[in-house]
Amino acid sequence: MLNQIVLVGRLTRDISVHKSENGKVATLTLAIPRSFKNSEGTYDTDFIECVLFDHIAENTKEFCKKGDIVGVKGRVQSRSVVKDDKKETVMQIICEKVTFLSSHTKEEE
Repeated sequence: MLNQIVLVGRLTRDISVHKSENGKVATLTLAIPRSFKNSEGTYDTDFIECVLFDHIAENTKEFCKKGDIVGVKGRVQSRSVVKDDKKETVMQIICEKVTFLSSHTKEEE
């Protein structure tokens, strides 16, 4: 069996890293335009939440800003949450590798 995903998109916001009981964690949202037009003749965009841990989270925060293009390799993971007294399943992308395809360097700032 295989659970692997590769995504390329733009960061929708700057990344912030938080400490948790399991180490450092960050979330990012990728904006990925679809490759086809909808019935109105425009391209829809999907917004996909990704979770990063430890060194991957720190490096991505240091080198990437809102609007940068990144590639993400990881796996899909589900978790249950309770929302308005209803149990829901949330799907997330757990990042195993992030590739900086366009990013700002500290010298550019």
